[in-house]
Amino acid sequence: MKTALLRSGRIVDGTGGQARDGHVSIEGDRIKALLGAGEALPEADSVIDATGCIVAPGFIDAHSHMDWFLPLDDHPLTLKCFLEQGVTTVVAGNCGFSPAPVEAETFPLLDEGSVLPFEKPLDYSWRSMKGFLDRIQERKPILNLAQSVGHATIRIAAASTPRGAMKSDELKNCLAKAQQSLDEGACGLSFGLGYDPGIWSPKEEIAAFSAVAAKAKKPVAVHLRTYIRSSTVYSPLSLKPHNLLALEEMIDVARSTGVSLQVSHAMLLFRMTWPTVDRYLGMIERARSQGVDLMMDAIPYADLNGSVSALLPLWFIAKLPGAYKSRWARLRVNVQTAFGFRHVGYELKKQVRLMDAGVGGWEYLSGLTIGEISRKWEMPTTDALLRLCESSSGRAAVLCQAAAGEPGNEKHLETILSHSVCLFGSDALVRSKGYPNPAAFGTFPKVLGHYVRGRKLFSIEDAIRRMTSASADRFGLKDRGRLEPGKAADVVVFDPQTISEAALVGREFAGRPVGIRHVFLNGTHVVKDGAYVTGARTGKVLRM
Repeated sequence: MKTALLRSGRIVDGTGGQARDGHVSIEGDRIKALLGAGEALPEADSVIDATGCIVAPGFIDAHSHMDWFLPLDDHPLTLKCFLEQGVTTVVAGNCGFSPAPVEAETFPLLDEGSVLPFEKPLDYSWRSMKGFLDRIQERKPILNLAQSVGHATIRIAAASTPRGAMKSDELKNCLAKAQQSLDEGACGLSFGLGYDPGIWSPKEEIAAFSAVAAKAKKPVAVHLRTYIRSSTVYSPLSLKPHNLLALEEMIDVARSTGVSLQVSHAMLLFRMTWPTVDRYLGMIERARSQGVDLMMDAIPYADLNGSVSALLPLWFIAKLPGAYKSRWARLRVNVQTAFGFRHVGYELKKQVRLMDAGVGGWEYLSGLTIGEISRKWEMPTTDALLRLCESSSGRAAVLCQAAAGEPGNEKHLETILSHSVCLFGSDALVRSKGYPNPAAFGTFPKVLGHYVRGRKLFSIEDAIRRMTSASADRFGLKDRGRLEPGKAADVVVFDPQTISEAALVGREFAGRPVGIRHVFLNGTHVVKDGAYVTGARTGKVLRM
């Protein structure tokens, strides 16, 4: 059994306890011992001098979509950037969409309905959650996977009603599939209530699904109906900001069902929404004081990625593909888009940047804003947006820059990130080409470099606690998230004085994050001197 010794480091064990000098001994895929600075050192097959470095548990990405990449044989090419920023485990299946369960006759609808713009299709050789998780393990993943099951995926597989309230037998079938998936190892249930079909699902349906998760003692992670102060989801006459109404709905569901609620990528989108931060967090704290098990996760960037179709009104999406050809629909969406974004303080043509169109011959558009594309195509902004959407079947990937903050105006974002119940997630889409999302390369180094060392918003012990043990506890990962004898040997070694995100040069990131020295995954040395060890595939499926 191979052994390793991480010698003379500063141990931050993931519990939130004070950092201390010492050594970490690894045997096989487990942590063997934590030794004090003065204790005798054991012999080891490999010894790493960690002088001047922090030795911590591997980081857990609490909000990921990597379940759509891990079934692919070549996934290390696109996912190694996560290991290189210290991530050893991803919590996936978020925003209501997971690759399982599926049915032979309905999985094409899942591909069509998913709002997640992925580069390569899956073969859907599985049907159940168990089959999917078996497939991942067979492919030897480069990361550990904790998998949630998506509400939208279940609806597509088990119900013929495309939108709105289901028939009683359809709901019964859906709840049975949810229960089966949780029994087969899913760590929780996710909702995408800002997307089709979740946006049309009544509160009673959300509660019924949540009750299944509550019975299984597993959390629900929710992409809320809206993160914007004024939206098309609720009445424009409402005196209460719409983002607070969306949060209130899920707090009510959690209170009535007893489910543990995880608010996904807690964010305040667009300038008009930012002032609601105190009321937003006040609702969370009040609910917690009343016994609701409520936590959140957030992205340490003001930018967010997604599909181009997410920029269009829901009524337009519901009428596709015919809406593309309707003069009246195009006129209406033009007016609504122009007024709507301006109303909430966002400039669509200047701040939405194309990551990858996913259309052959359009690679030259990657990195351009919607406004720049419209000028190249010599057409109005909304027409360019609709052309991108139609030609890519809604799958073009975009980066909405400065959506959750802007230089010199990020206090609301920092307030969320500083909260003790806020975990960290990347929510990153990765591509082999095109304009990159910075979160895919720097989420955790940015927290530790910019927010801990630079802004001093919270201690390094607290940051690591939320990246590790708090995330592990939230999703039931019993042997992860702590440096403790007998726990899985997922370990990261980094320099706290230099750690920082990778710099963006032009349209590409210049190398890797700074300061990540070494990463061990299940006892195997998978990142050496900051670089992924080619061929290392020692991740595990973590079934709950």
